[in-house]
Amino acid sequence: MKAIYQRVTRASVTVDGEVVGRIGDGVLLLVGVCPEDTPVEAAVLAQKVANMRVFCDEQDKMNLSVLDIDGGVLVVSQFTLCANTKHGRRPDFFGAAAPSIAEPLCERVVEELRQCGVKNVQTGRFGADMKVDLLNDGPVTLILNTDDWKKGSGR
Repeated sequence: MKAIYQRVTRASVTVDGEVVGRIGDGVLLLVGVCPEDTPVEAAVLAQKVANMRVFCDEQDKMNLSVLDIDGGVLVVSQFTLCANTKHGRRPDFFGAAAPSIAEPLCERVVEELRQCGVKNVQTGRFGADMKVDLLNDGPVTLILNTDDWKKGSGR
């Protein structure tokens, strides 16, 4: 799985003029599912997101997680994260999982975040034309890739 993790002071997703997900302080998580991803990657990603220490403590040091600040996570499916941009000027999306694989795994990330203790987990609407509004805090934006965390990956 590939994800963009953005620390935000607010974020929302609108579909057809209706707000379908909204959080205050927390994380906007854009999630791309690749064909080889499994529930294991969903669990690993959720653990990392819930426990990543990028929120500031009293000394203005990034020592707190979204759990520590009782923040929210807004999860938005984003198949374009799996794009191949190596050739030409038009990306191809063959590296993205089919919706029948991707949707359940995005839902699994949401479930796993809740199991990790994140109380406010919101979502976009899978497959919809979504409008995402956010106020990036910092800005803090991280690129996450579960392949980088696999044993023997050299990282």
